[in-house]
Amino acid sequence: MAKKDYYEVLGVSRDASQEEIKKAYRKQALKYHPDKNPGDKEAEENFKLAAEAYEVLSNPDKRSKYDRFGHSAFDGSGGFSGGGMTIEDIFAQFGDIFGGFGDFGGFGGFGGFGGRTSSRQRTVNKGSNLRVKVKLNLQEISSGVEKKLKVKKYVACSVCHGTGAKDGTSKITCPTCHGSGHITHVTNTFLGQMQTSSTCPDCRGEGQVIKEKCSACYGEGIVKQDEIVKINIPAGVQEGMQIKMSGKGNAARRGGINGDLLVIIEEEKHPELIRDGNDLIFNLYLSIPQAVLGDTVEIPTVDGQAKIKIEPGTQPGKILRLRGKGVPDINGYGRGDLLVNTNVWIPKNLSSEEQKTFEKMSHSDNFTPAPGKSEGGFFSRMKNFFEQ
Repeated sequence: MAKKDYYEVLGVSRDASQEEIKKAYRKQALKYHPDKNPGDKEAEENFKLAAEAYEVLSNPDKRSKYDRFGHSAFDGSGGFSGGGMTIEDIFAQFGDIFGGFGDFGGFGGFGGFGGRTSSRQRTVNKGSNLRVKVKLNLQEISSGVEKKLKVKKYVACSVCHGTGAKDGTSKITCPTCHGSGHITHVTNTFLGQMQTSSTCPDCRGEGQVIKEKCSACYGEGIVKQDEIVKINIPAGVQEGMQIKMSGKGNAARRGGINGDLLVIIEEEKHPELIRDGNDLIFNLYLSIPQAVLGDTVEIPTVDGQAKIKIEPGTQPGKILRLRGKGVPDINGYGRGDLLVNTNVWIPKNLSSEEQKTFEKMSHSDNFTPAPGKSEGGFFSRMKNFFEQ
């Protein structure tokens, strides 16, 4: 089923400002908040979809790619992160625009929408994202390819299994926040008491602290090492496109969810073919006899070589189109063409015999440009060459 347009999801125009997008998301998130709609699966899906739309449209780079390529800009291995987000992930990632609480509990008068558990308020650790570049040649872009990337990243410590605690010991409830992950501050103002909440500085929002640290990772729960990551790159990608592999980035400290691996496409230039969107262009140079008499010539394609027929009297600048010999469309809308741009190679140095031959031809009616074709025509340029 086709995904809904992100602008429609948030109810904003395509030229909406960042502030308008943020305001619209806030409105949608409050409308479909799970605590406000208990047991309503449709509301929960709308809540996730709004977060997915906001994640893209609030990021200028992602928004630009979405405006150009639509949902396909985030397809590929791992796809788009929003689709795999849990409610907790959304609270952790976007809760700050509602006042700092993971479950929007600190915003306005909504509170916890009637008894959300303290575990929902804890900060969900997320590892940082990684960015790598992968260089592809035209044949790999045309057919799609699987690449194996060696990535140096943080992974969960194998000694403590990512907990950060020494083997045989466990974490204890944080004595500062009593397991909530947040601490509350009350400030007296002329309007009365104002209550704010912030992440606990001792447990960093986890609600638990380590009793005795792991000696291998020094209590962090993560260590750095190389990892081989496989990625399937679809056919038709372009320079600068980004493929997200959810959960393939750095591991989070002492548990949580992994960051993402962002693979940025670099395109190697082909020695003979020029890419123009899904079409390919080849500049074919013909000799004067080939252009006049016709010939059969070989030209390069993505897959090898192809023979094409040059008709007698072919004029410079004529475009020969080989349908379906270009690059596949990344959205699956067929394949581009190979456009052969014909040029005629004019020799600069002639033997006396060759020059006499051309001088003789220049007086023939067959080599006189047709009316209205004198400017820029091949034979006009040939005539000008001899008059220089």
